[in-house]
This record gives sequence, C-alpha cells and structure tokens, in this order.
Amino acid sequence: MATIGYKWLSALLIMSLFYTNLPGFRDVSVLQTSNKGRLHPFHVSTTEINHNAKDKSLEITCRIFTDDFEAILGKNYKTAVDLTHPKDKTATDKIVKDYILKHLQLRIDGNILSLSFLGFEIDNDAVNAYFEADNISSVKKVEVADSILYDQFTDQIGIIHVIVNGKRKSTELNYPNARAVFLF
Repeated sequence: MATIGYKWLSALLIMSLFYTNLPGFRDVSVLQTSNKGRLHPFHVSTTEINHNAKDKSLEITCRIFTDDFEAILGKNYKTAVDLTHPKDKTATDKIVKDYILKHLQLRIDGNILSLSFLGFEIDNDAVNAYFEADNISSVKKVEVADSILYDQFTDQIGIIHVIVNGKRKSTELNYPNARAVFLF
C-alpha cells in the first residue's frame, strides 16, 4: 500500500510541476526526496525559454538535478565532476556548456539558434544553466529538441516551458521523445 501511495504522490508532484504556475511547484527541487547522492523518485529536468521582446533575445534556463548531472558529465567526459565546488571553474563551465549544447537545440521560425552560455549556479539540489540567443525580434514558432539526460536514464522526463508575449505554453517530453513544437 505504501508503494501505491508513493507512486501517487510522485505523479501528483510531477503533474503539479507541469500544469501549475504556483511558486515552488515549477521548481524541480520539490521532487527531491533525499540529499545529494541519494535516489529520487524519477528523473526530470526543465527547460524554460523566455522571449524578451524588449531586449530582442531568448533567455533559456535548464534545470537539472545536480547528482544526475554530475553522473552523466563524469561518464561522458571521463572526469570526476563536482558542480557545487568545482576545482577548475573554467573547465567545469566548458563541459556543462558542451553537454547541454549537444542535447538542446532550438529553432525559431525555422532558423537554428546559436546559444551563448552565460554560466550555471547551484540552487538547492539542482543546477540552473543559463543560455541566451540575441537578435530575436519576434517569435511565431519554437521548435525544441531536448534530450538532456536521455543518455543516462530511460525514464527521463523533460518539461519544456516557452513564454512569448506573456503567453506560456508547456509540454512534457518522455524518453525517447525529444521534440516539441510551440506555435504563437
């Protein structure tokens, strides 16, 4: 019976993350059930894409559980990775940027975007990695290819939020599906 309750609670939390705008529920750290290094109930990341009309840019934030991200970076780049206390911040920035850019591609109105890496920070049990694309005056169609952590977990869920002109659209990508299209 406890297992059924646990699964129900996990499903409720992810649905809340996906369907609500309540503060905290959009934060993947609410899904963490234990401290760093311990298993959490499922594997999820979020990518938020916000069109800043005033600055004519796209602001992108990828939020990934720290322990999962460190594991895949260590595996793929054959090095020990500590995102909380990196020994070499420049080298760590390079592999964070490289990994995400290999697993996240965006097209705006049919044009492939070149994303600039702004950096990352630790927020509770998650990593926020920040990217930007300039010279985006308007947005009608957003195509997203997001396979973050798909090379680590076959139960990976990617939550995608796109905000254009104050309108927010969201979707959930379940492994192996890695593509979404948003029309504004």
